[in-house]
Order: sequence, then structure tokens, then C-alpha cells
Amino acid sequence: MADREPHQRPKRHAKALPLPETVALVLQGGGALGSYQAGVIEGLADSGIEIDWVAGISIGAANAAIVAGNPPGKRVEQLRAFWALLTSGLPSFPIFPNDHIREALHEWSAGFVLATGVPGFFAPRAVSPVFAAAGTAEALSFYDSGALRDTLDAFVDWDLLNHGPVRLSVGAVDVESGNFRFFDTATDTIDARHIMASGALPPGLPPVEIDGRLWWDGGIVSNTPLSYVLDNQTSDLLAFQVDLFSSIAERPRTIMDVMARQKEIQFSSRTRQVSDQYLRIRKDRELARKVLAKLPTDLASDPDVLALAARSQEDAVNLVQLIYRANAWEGGSRDFEFSARTMEEHWRAGLAAVQETMANARLVAENIETGKSAAFDLTAHPQHSLKTTEKS
Repeated sequence: MADREPHQRPKRHAKALPLPETVALVLQGGGALGSYQAGVIEGLADSGIEIDWVAGISIGAANAAIVAGNPPGKRVEQLRAFWALLTSGLPSFPIFPNDHIREALHEWSAGFVLATGVPGFFAPRAVSPVFAAAGTAEALSFYDSGALRDTLDAFVDWDLLNHGPVRLSVGAVDVESGNFRFFDTATDTIDARHIMASGALPPGLPPVEIDGRLWWDGGIVSNTPLSYVLDNQTSDLLAFQVDLFSSIAERPRTIMDVMARQKEIQFSSRTRQVSDQYLRIRKDRELARKVLAKLPTDLASDPDVLALAARSQEDAVNLVQLIYRANAWEGGSRDFEFSARTMEEHWRAGLAAVQETMANARLVAENIETGKSAAFDLTAHPQHSLKTTEKS
């Protein structure tokens, strides 16, 4: 178990927002799209927003580990070096600015990754798993992810990660039981194995053994750690929910569009479901509190009334959604196209999303100050949403 003391601080202020007791960063899985999260992390740092808790799945777990495992002034530098390594196999080639040409280069780059792997991450096995002996590690995946352990060790201070001020939670799935769980520095000691397990997406990457059990990518069950963060909330919370797949998009027109849309729906729907359900539950609790306040005083000590009162209490939560919206040329292979050019574009998109959000953060600030709860998408997008429920 990690040796972590409760992290209690007075209310703080960033450049554009008052900050509640806990600020969480919630990072989806999405492979190569994870550089968008790195841009978001840089944007939050530029805005003076301190992170208390970071939770991730798959590539989100790797970014989260770098955040928790480095001091604030070094995080962006380490993320930059990490993503430079992962994309070093495909530098930026000069291209003509045309969506069809860009899509062709995008698919070629993804095919190159399939054939050669990603530096510092994974490499194709010399022998196909079809011909490997049953039960061996070589028989369980097409790629070897051993290089990722050395990469994580190079970019993460594990002692700081486990004993520092930022809580880390990463999700993975038990291969045999199918159970989904989070490894959490509040209760566990985390090392490179846990981050690798969270991103071990089959059949490409092998399962990772931890304490005699085999673990796969948490995205198999849920591609977002949002529900875990909300279920374990113990104080007023501001959560930056960084999604790499949008739940809403235009009707597909080509087979590549179909492949892209399938992934978007599969990996984004859980986030939408969790946030919608959570806000509905909060409205029910708010209604229960209003009814309880109207009861006569002689019922105040009734066991059922006391039990309902206890279950209806809650802390405020504000969810700020930062959602990557794909370019027209990005198809179904966008999550494994690790080119330097695309990484830079994703990074800039994440940075711009934070800047736009902070410029429109007045409503979030008001909610934090008045104890209300809501989910926000403050980027200028026709499909943005705002849902609010008040805390009495």
C-alpha cells in the first residue's frame, strides 16, 4: 500500500477559475490520439491549474503517470520528450494541403506502424503468435511491448508518483475473471507494470502479469475513468474530462468513415452515459433533500429519514469536457498513426481547447463559487452542451 497522507488545502485560484478542494484530470484511452491530452496538460499548466488527482485508461494511463511522476515544472517537458520518442519513426514529411492526399499519407503512416511498431512502445514479434507454443507470452499477441517498460522508467519518478501530492488511478481488466479494477496510489504501490497493463490492448499487445494475474487494457470494459473518480469523490470536485473520441459525428460515407465511426461510438459512449447518469442521480438527490426539508420536526430522528438524509448528501462536482474532434482526413486508423506531424497537430488542438475553455469559463467559476454542479463543453462547437443541477 502506498504511503499517502490526505491532501487537504484551502481554496485556491487559477488564472481563470477558483479551484475547489480537488481538481481531477480524467484521461481516456486512444493510442496515438493521446498527444491531444498532452496539449491539454500543457494548457492547464499555462492556466495555473494545479492537478490533485489524475486517472487514466490505456494511453491516458501513460500520460497520467508522467503527470503524477514528475514535479509540475517538469511535466510538459517530459511529456514532450515521451511523445517525441513515440513519433520518431515517422517524421513530418512535406505534404500538399489537400484532405485526400493527407488521408492517403495518414493511412500509409498507420500501415508503417503496423509493419514496424512504435519506438519506445512496441515492436512486431519475429514469429507470428499463430506459430508460437500455446501458453507462452509469444502466443498471446502480435507485438512485444517490453520497450514500454524502459520508456516509462525513463520518464516517471515512481517514488514521487507513489508518495507525492498527486493521486494516480489507472484501470485494467483481469483476463481470467473479466473483472475491471483500478490500481490507485491511495491504496496500491504502482510501477510500470500497472501502466502497461492499462494499455495492453489485445490482440496487438500482450497481457501484463501483476501478482500472478494477467491484465489487459481497461478500455475493453470502459474507456473512461470518470465513473471511478465520481464514485470516490470525497470533496467538492472540478474534473477536466479529456476524451479522445467524440460521441457525435456526421453520417459515414465511405468504409474508412465506417471504421472511424465504429471506434468513436465504442470508445465514447461510456463517457456520455456516465456523465448523463451522474447528473440525473444528482437531481434525484436534490429532490430528496427538498422533500426532507419539508418534513415536520418530529420525523427528523426517524431511522428511515436519517438514512435517506445521509444518502442524499453530496459534494459539488463540475465536469469540464475537452473532446478531440477528428479532422476530415482521419479515418479508422487514427489511434495508431504515430507520425510526428499528426502528433504536433493533436497537441496543438489540446492546447487550443484549454485556451478556448478558459476564455469561456465564467459559468464554471460561478458554479464553483455557489456550490452548483454541471457538465460543460465550452469550446465553440455546434454540438456543445451545458447541463446544470443545483446543490442546496
